[in-house]
Amino acid sequence: MLELRPNCECCDKELPPDSTEAVICTFECTFCISYAESVLKGRCPNCGGNFAQRPIRPAELLKANPASTKRVLKENGCASLSS
Repeated sequence: MLELRPNCECCDKELPPDSTEAVICTFECTFCISYAESVLKGRCPNCGGNFAQRPIRPAELLKANPASTKRVLKENGCASLSS
């Protein structure tokens, strides 16, 4: 089951389960599209893989299969990764 993490690992932006701004890599690392495209240039800083838009889980299915509440955040953000 896809984890649907609640935030961007770079900027801590809220990414609720119905967000169209969330992208993930194959390991479910989660970023906002803004950081993924600009700072990360389409590559996950954790695994080097590409990003895909995170699917939206229908609200009625969130009751039985809720989104994760586990926040993952890079200690120093992602700004240093842009160079």
